Amino acid sequence: MKTIITRSRRLRGTPFTSRIEKQGVKSYTVYNHMLLPTSFSSSEDEYKHLKEHVQIWDVSVQREIEISGKDSSKLIQLMTCRNLSKSKIGYCYYAPLIDSNGGIVNDPLIYKLDENKWRVCIADSDVLLYAKGIVSAKNLNVKVFEASVDTLAVQGPKALQLMKKLFGHTIEELKFFRFDFYEFNKNKFLVSRSGFSKQGGYEIHVDDVKAGLDLYDQFFKIGDEFNLKPGSPNHPERIEGGLLSYGSDMDINDNPLECGFDKYVDLESDIVFLGKDSLIKLKNKGINRKLMGVKINTDSINVSEEMPIFDLNDKEIGKLRSGAFSPKFNKVVGIAMFKKHLSKVSQEFKIKVNGKFVSGEICNLPIN
Repeated sequence: MKTIITRSRRLRGTPFTSRIEKQGVKSYTVYNHMLLPTSFSSSEDEYKHLKEHVQIWDVSVQREIEISGKDSSKLIQLMTCRNLSKSKIGYCYYAPLIDSNGGIVNDPLIYKLDENKWRVCIADSDVLLYAKGIVSAKNLNVKVFEASVDTLAVQGPKALQLMKKLFGHTIEELKFFRFDFYEFNKNKFLVSRSGFSKQGGYEIHVDDVKAGLDLYDQFFKIGDEFNLKPGSPNHPERIEGGLLSYGSDMDINDNPLECGFDKYVDLESDIVFLGKDSLIKLKNKGINRKLMGVKINTDSINVSEEMPIFDLNDKEIGKLRSGAFSPKFNKVVGIAMFKKHLSKVSQEFKIKVNGKFVSGEICNLPIN
């Protein structure tokens, strides 16, 4: 049975949707009330292509919350457990946002545009409302709004070659988790060395629709020599790389200590953020759950909801949250939340897939 997504004003396309559909997109999912392409061919073919060549992804669903004003840095720090007191202009920071209970609200990249101007590039949650709520409660002098920006990701081992051909050789100087402005057709684009894959790449932030469409078209005019194709975030590739997806692998019911974000949690300095006391209590008490990788001895899986995982004595020890067939391992790889005291690396387990139990093994993230 074919599933059809009905368009409406509440479900937005992107400036690139018409291009994507002409290029043969086969499926979408929905993030932030917007369409995210999920496939153009098979997951395995796209996986292999991403690891060998270069793809352009329409990831306009990554909405950008702009925060500016005298108290902007205070607001940013209140939202995240990562210490940003020494942050620099031109850098982007991976930073879990948490609530007063220590729950993860989102895990964005935070861009420092100026001393009093930031962009928070979010996945699937209501960070805009969360930020505005803090502003109101704390009476902060800031402006918070959703910027009119759409993002293209250029990902894969040939990404640099493609970007140099379009933006020039100076793009080589851009380091990981840095950003700068580059010109094409007299239009300037904010470009960051970042992206939701382990293959290396860039994200181009488009604030002018016509300029963005011209840029998109030019990529495909010059991209044949690099075997450029349209693509989308690839599940097995990102699971292998340990790249977590908010809403799938974690949500507000999980805390950053359970999800392996320890290096982004500063409980020792005097920075002030919501949920700090809660995280201190959790750390002192010790976590009883942990997000880990899994390998499952089957060739297909559909994880539309959490799936219970059992030890060999039929005791539930965790729940699978993401999973996909990996061409590298020739089996399903996944991400699961385990009861810490009942699970360890290399431990065998069983899980019911398509009506029958199959075996699996717990492993670290990333999955090697």
